[in-house]
Amino acid sequence: MPSPRLPRAVFAMDPVHLPLLFPPHLMTRLSRITAIDPALVVRDFTDPAAAEALAHAEILVTGWGCPRLDSPALAAAPRVRTVLHAAGSVRSLVGEELWDRGISVSSAVTGNAVPVAEYTLAMILLAGKDAFAHRERFRAARVHPTPAETATTGNVGRRVGVIGASRVGRRLLELLRPFDLTVLLHDPYVEPGEALSLGAEPVTLDDLLGRSDIVTLHAPDIPETYRMLDAGRLALIRDGGLLINTSRGALIDPVALTEELVSGRLHAVLDVTEPEPLPPGSALYDLPNVFLTPHIAGSLGNELERLGQIVVEEAERVAAGEPLGHEVRVGDLGRVA
Repeated sequence: MPSPRLPRAVFAMDPVHLPLLFPPHLMTRLSRITAIDPALVVRDFTDPAAAEALAHAEILVTGWGCPRLDSPALAAAPRVRTVLHAAGSVRSLVGEELWDRGISVSSAVTGNAVPVAEYTLAMILLAGKDAFAHRERFRAARVHPTPAETATTGNVGRRVGVIGASRVGRRLLELLRPFDLTVLLHDPYVEPGEALSLGAEPVTLDDLLGRSDIVTLHAPDIPETYRMLDAGRLALIRDGGLLINTSRGALIDPVALTEELVSGRLHAVLDVTEPEPLPPGSALYDLPNVFLTPHIAGSLGNELERLGQIVVEEAERVAAGEPLGHEVRVGDLGRVA
């Protein structure tokens, strides 16, 4: 009895990511269930060297650096029926043309949510211990703080406001459960009963901002969330409060945020900014009340293997004729990242 024909697949991404996304054991698994050339990674859908492979491809395995799958790209790959995205959001990757062709799309966004939530948890706990300020003072004075200087330090009862029950937000809520924290949640798509089941008190956005010691952003970058934290809403956060942003810089008014941080009234942990990166002359680089990182909360290094694992499992479902486990539907794009 002849072996079943393997579906043809092609990588489309920046090739620099391929070895970390698909180390040898995952590449072996993928090669067992698809006809894919590990040496061919498409960056340009008009490249003659990729024309034959694209013409026969049924699956595109995409990632960071993949060109947008617009009409010309899809014309080069007329047989594609499935896109398996080894990264997070597909918003900038897919458009009307893809949905009109009935192509199924899967994303590894669930895997990418894990390190973002872990990063955020670490920052919440460090902030509760006032670790960032203590580091600055210790560096300058080189003596231990007095009991009076640590009187307001600690994580017991600290109020954490989570904006957005996204995949990252939900994972963070799960990670927060073991700690003696009071957790508030604002998400217009989450019913009060569901919020309580997630371990959080459902509140309005303004209530969350006014009551929280630490505010962390996990909402998607969509028109409804653009500049959701403007000058008026930033002013609601208590003096000395901390704002964490691992979502997108566009959710916060950058001028208003800079004014609050330069004044010293608020503290911030910013893994994303607008613009990104900030210009070299930005005041935020040197402020002692700002912990600025270069968009590292998401999957990096060996964390990329988790995304490849999800893609391989999805490819196994495709090869077996089973439904995708992480399918992205066009109706979801209006409210998810």
